[in-house]
Amino acid sequence: MNHGNWLQLPLVFLAAAVLAVPLARWARLGAILGYLVAGVLIGPAVLGLVPDSDAIPEVAELGVVLMLFLVGLELEPKRLWAMRRPIFGWGSVQLLGCAAVLTGVGIALGFPWRLSVVVSLGLAMSSTAVALAVLAERNLGRTTAGESILSVALLQDIAAIPVLALVPVLALSGSHADGDGRTWLAAGKALGAIVVIVFGGRLLLRPALRWIAQSKTPEIFTAAALLLVLGTAALMQAVGLSMALGAFLAGVLLAESEYRRELETDLEPFKGLLLGLFFIAVGMGLDLRSVARQPGLVLAVLAALLVCKIFVLALMAKAMKIPLVERPAFVILLAQGGEFGFVVFQLAQGEGMISAAQNSALVASVALSLALTPLLLTGGDRLMSQKLARIGAKKKRDEAPPPPAPIIIAGSGRYGQVVGRLLRANGIEATVLDQDAESIEGLRKFGWTVHYGDATRLDLLKSAGAETARVLVIAIDDIGQSLEIAELAREHFPQLTVVARARNVQHYYQLHEAGVRHIERETFDSALMSARSVLELTGMEPHAARRQAMRFRRHNIEVLNRMVPLQGDENALIAAAKLGRQQFEQLMAAEREADETRRRAQRVGWDGHAAEPDA
Repeated sequence: MNHGNWLQLPLVFLAAAVLAVPLARWARLGAILGYLVAGVLIGPAVLGLVPDSDAIPEVAELGVVLMLFLVGLELEPKRLWAMRRPIFGWGSVQLLGCAAVLTGVGIALGFPWRLSVVVSLGLAMSSTAVALAVLAERNLGRTTAGESILSVALLQDIAAIPVLALVPVLALSGSHADGDGRTWLAAGKALGAIVVIVFGGRLLLRPALRWIAQSKTPEIFTAAALLLVLGTAALMQAVGLSMALGAFLAGVLLAESEYRRELETDLEPFKGLLLGLFFIAVGMGLDLRSVARQPGLVLAVLAALLVCKIFVLALMAKAMKIPLVERPAFVILLAQGGEFGFVVFQLAQGEGMISAAQNSALVASVALSLALTPLLLTGGDRLMSQKLARIGAKKKRDEAPPPPAPIIIAGSGRYGQVVGRLLRANGIEATVLDQDAESIEGLRKFGWTVHYGDATRLDLLKSAGAETARVLVIAIDDIGQSLEIAELAREHFPQLTVVARARNVQHYYQLHEAGVRHIERETFDSALMSARSVLELTGMEPHAARRQAMRFRRHNIEVLNRMVPLQGDENALIAAAKLGRQQFEQLMAAEREADETRRRAQRVGWDGHAAEPDA
């Protein structure tokens, strides 16, 4: 084996991911689009750094398999059973509804009905990988939209075998009798595989994992976890079902086991890397030459795919009563094509239903829809924030306008909620800005005024009342966004007093440089309280421990403020930090000596003799 060629592939993939993903996140386009762009660049259509290999998509699909296994671990069997109606009800509505609309468009354009049905079924499928990855990235998995997307994705995986069996039946060159026979045989194999996984898993999985865990060899437990996932995936693939469906079932069976957390921890790194590889492989599969040769066909298919599916999904979102702020995510994440479409189109080409050029155009259209998903989500967020603003303005016109809240809280996470609850307990109302749809729904139920959207947008800050508010609390996790908000406040709302949360000391300095003077480090006080408890446990009096903690707090803040002008001079910063530590240690030593002297004095009587101990 040529070791240089063997190393070239992982080197190129890793380098592309390491460069593209941080750049995409910096541009706020999301990691998925970064992976897709990286795949396009290193693929045969652009730089040609990776030879055209059929093995890459197969290996990359393991990322989707691992992701579905981990999703299954989060779903207990009772919860999955409770979702049976959304899965088979709304999941079927999505698949059949989108396929019906797309089939109608194909027939109206003059294509044969059999060809229209097959292509429409391939286009109606959505990408489970993209949908669940975005849900995880946006923390939407437990929302109404997140659970609805999961239900639809599971139905699509279940429907994979009948759709694949239907292609040769509808093929002009296929035999109806043979097709029916193959359909029943495939259905029987699929049912048998599911029975083996469900009943075999209940009887064997936990005892096997317990036996492996008793060996007390962590790497073997990790190997067993991988073997479990790959084994169930291979079984499902052998009967023609989705590998991801098998892994999902295995995860559900272990959702209530004592090994759930250990399995999640062991498989998470593999899932992330392989899922990234999957998206890179999708980008590599985007045939730019086919797009260039037949741009009209590619764009027409892309437009039909997005418009028809968005139309059906928008109606579904309304009928399913998905909250308004969650509808863009539900519609857009299911509107794109999916990786399963590639399989359907390849099979249709093998059956002679479509040509190689048509297959390339269809694959290019689906890949483009995947690449457009992050951009469509960003646009959907902006449209939704504008719509909510209009609804809020209409409510204000129809109702008596409440007095503007003097406080704005950017971020409704655990930090921002504590600030808001204390304010409300003291009769002070606050307006909250956040992008987390689940948090927003919860806050609105408790009567908070909440604006959905990105707090770094000037128009959203104005609509939230920043021009008349007195205080802006920046409680956002992302350091870059918090600094951007501080800069906007200083430039456009000089009357605002900014109170900010600092993630670390460097963030503290950056906020100070941005003009913020009321800054609290998020873990500083909790660490001080823990240190105070430790002092008490060592025998120190509670009031003395409290006094020591408060003195440390004051001293630390004084040293931190003295170090602000020294930013950029590492040697001066280190020297100032060492000096401050020495000063505090000397101060504490002097106080301990004074306390000891005072205690000795208390043990001495007024006559100058040591007081007798109590009897």
